[in-house]
Amino acid sequence: MKRRAKDFIRTLGLSGLIIAAVSVPAAAQKKYDTGVTDTEIKIGNIMPYSGPASAYGIIGKTMSAYFRMINDNGGVNGRKINFISYDDAYSPPKTVEQARKLVESDEVFLIFAPLGTASNAAIQKYMNTMKVPQLFVATGASRWGDPEHFPWTIGWQPNYRAEARIYATYILQHYPNARIGVLYQNDDFGKDYVIGLKDVLRDKYDGMVVASIPYEVSMPTVDSQVVAIKTANPQIFVNIGTPKFAAQAIKKIAELGWHPIQIMTNVSASVGAVLKPAGLDNSTGILSAGYQMDVTDPQWDSTPGMQKFRAFMAKYYPEADKSESGPLTAFNTSTALVEVLKRCGDNLTRENVMKVVANMDFEINTYIPGIRIKTSPTDFYPIEQVQMMKFTGEKWQLFGPIIDGHAE
Repeated sequence: MKRRAKDFIRTLGLSGLIIAAVSVPAAAQKKYDTGVTDTEIKIGNIMPYSGPASAYGIIGKTMSAYFRMINDNGGVNGRKINFISYDDAYSPPKTVEQARKLVESDEVFLIFAPLGTASNAAIQKYMNTMKVPQLFVATGASRWGDPEHFPWTIGWQPNYRAEARIYATYILQHYPNARIGVLYQNDDFGKDYVIGLKDVLRDKYDGMVVASIPYEVSMPTVDSQVVAIKTANPQIFVNIGTPKFAAQAIKKIAELGWHPIQIMTNVSASVGAVLKPAGLDNSTGILSAGYQMDVTDPQWDSTPGMQKFRAFMAKYYPEADKSESGPLTAFNTSTALVEVLKRCGDNLTRENVMKVVANMDFEINTYIPGIRIKTSPTDFYPIEQVQMMKFTGEKWQLFGPIIDGHAE
């Protein structure tokens, strides 16, 4: 970054000489792509406001509120954000329809934080063919970090496969002979976790995993799957479900009077969206891994980042459930987008956006201290660190070191 800064300063110096010589304001020249003007940047988004993953809809609503705040404060480099967010009901065909509408009809500059693994997989080829950034995809599937084949797509959160490796390592360290039951969503989201478990358990996988049962997102409940897994009598239950199904599984385990060690994916770690509906008592003792501050944990209340977040929510989205983690997720990714747009300056081309996001190195002060956003032209995984945590019945309690689950 220092060398780049020097080069930039040197370039500015040369530009100044050229301008002085020819008296032409060339340095003020602006570069725009579709969706950008002197006064506006048009940003698209796709979110499941309805359907089986509608619990995530609060993320899109918070993003909308965040950009209202940015606009109230003058926008980004003097340009207002025109945020257009559509519902795809967590249905890939609908995602395709909405992506085409955003790119071809609304003519957005980029699509920001579209949510869902299968949904994003359905539009990935289209976005790359159209050369429109599919930016900070809101899913941790490992396929979003493939700049060689998909240079216009980049993820954000720790990838699922790496997260699963951390759980498998924890199991081997603390319960090396345990019998494991796995419930997983039957798509790239769920399968990435299973692959991550296999990465670490290797030849022990078949012996340790006594039940591995998928579910479809079209199913009303996962009760029968949980009952089937219990029948195999595992000591550890790995819950690879999105919020609705994760909550159902926790509740069903309690109803069965079953008491396995429970490990749950980070995407369902929201106290408000998952653990409350499942029952806080039923959720006590569940293990997961985190990278952003827990909004229900008072230890973060005095930090500058959390104070700023709470002030934003009080003014722009006061009706939101304060125990939900979705709003902070939205706040963090939106903060990153604004940072990227600021760094683009007046060179608001799609190509420049991807150059900027391929060279990020900064912290956001509502993540767990030590978590860093870092990318390179060959590393499209912005966040690769997490810390294990356990639910106390009231909040998530972090323990152990920050672990890097770097993808292979």
